[in-house]
Amino acid sequence: IPRGPGVPGNPPTPGPRGISLPSNIPGPPGDPGLPGLDGEQGFPGLPGSPGPAGPGTIQGDRGDSGFPGIPGQRGQPGSPGFPGSTGIPGRAGFKGERGDSGPIGNPGAMGFPGDPGFFGFKGEKGRTGRKGPPGSPGTTIPGEELRTYPGDPGFPGSVGPPGDLGPQGESARPGRAGSKGNVGPRGKLGINGPAGTPGAVGDPGPNGLPGSPGEQGSPGKQGAVGRPGSPGRSVSIGYTLVKHSQSDQVPPCPVGMSRLWDGYSLLYVEGQEKAHNQDLGLAGSCLPRFSTMPFIYCNANELCYFASRNDKSYWLSTTAPIPMMPVADRQIPRYISRCTVCEAPSQAIAVHSQDITIPPCPAGWRSLWIGYSFLMHTAAGAEGGGQSLVSPGSCLEDFRATPFIECNGARGTCHYFANKHSFWLTTIEPALQFVEAPQSETLKAGQLRTRVSRCQVCMKTL
Repeated sequence: IPRGPGVPGNPPTPGPRGISLPSNIPGPPGDPGLPGLDGEQGFPGLPGSPGPAGPGTIQGDRGDSGFPGIPGQRGQPGSPGFPGSTGIPGRAGFKGERGDSGPIGNPGAMGFPGDPGFFGFKGEKGRTGRKGPPGSPGTTIPGEELRTYPGDPGFPGSVGPPGDLGPQGESARPGRAGSKGNVGPRGKLGINGPAGTPGAVGDPGPNGLPGSPGEQGSPGKQGAVGRPGSPGRSVSIGYTLVKHSQSDQVPPCPVGMSRLWDGYSLLYVEGQEKAHNQDLGLAGSCLPRFSTMPFIYCNANELCYFASRNDKSYWLSTTAPIPMMPVADRQIPRYISRCTVCEAPSQAIAVHSQDITIPPCPAGWRSLWIGYSFLMHTAAGAEGGGQSLVSPGSCLEDFRATPFIECNGARGTCHYFANKHSFWLTTIEPALQFVEAPQSETLKAGQLRTRVSRCQVCMKTL
């Protein structure tokens, strides 16, 4: 019987790897392999020896400049270097010149409230007010109520005898004060009172009429020789002399001079960080009235301001002890020197000895006072001024290391600050004028006057 094709068999599996037996007989060479990959670039070779010179021996012309190259990229920042050693300190530089004043700045922010101002003057008495409406009537406090019931009306009885005096009732509470009544009619003229005490002496009455001339008396005896008179005054001569007391007392004028006015000793003022000095020998240094801010300042905008800046005024001071804190209001007068302006018959000058002895006045001149040679002064911002050495203001009667006080205008206070300095002429030995340099020295309290020059104010005798 014919049969169909059978089921296909399983695919063959590889057999096990054969065993390789070792042998010393080399086999035939294999086929050449594929070319290998290119190797890495080797190190650059050594420079070759210079070749022979070319045929051309003459240098050619210089070629044209090439086009500018493209800017290269910015290089990376270098690594920080090692810190250098500390250099030698340089010498102190010279003080630079003062710069120009800057433009006026915008108004600053509102400052803190200032100190309380001075007490104002007593105002005028106000007008009498209108009459008020009448008050409400006072309330009567009722007594203890007795509750009763009304009975039938009785017949009128006969008048009985007067009863005995009843016991004293309790005192009632005082009622509220009633309103003020209307003005009553004018009373009659009262009885004359006793005589009053004698009044003060009245003002002198007007001069009486001149009496008739009396008969000429007999000539009297010759009187004793009088004292030498004071120097006479020239009429309308126009010279002035200023005396500063350096105390809170007004100084008198010298003999033979009349007083024009008295005031307070102004040394100088400072505004816009600039100082304006006053000569203590001229009448402008004696202001009749005092203020910590004796001036106002105005600008190009047609505006003026008072006590709104940090401007200052400086005044000669007194011998009052230096306070620990700034003084204000009624404490200030005891620290401000007083002064007097006098009319003088001739011009006064100051003579300085540059020694501890009092210099004599020139021939034909008389002495007004002696003192110490005041030269100049500085304060805040190295601003200040000086005195002309021929002016009487350069000869102050009293010496002190702090002869003036600073007043802050806007705050209204005065104080001795540490940046104030006074300068005085010193003593010079005639034998050492051109011999050696001045020797540095520091003088303490009790030795100050040993190196301050003396002076004298003199006036020509007419």
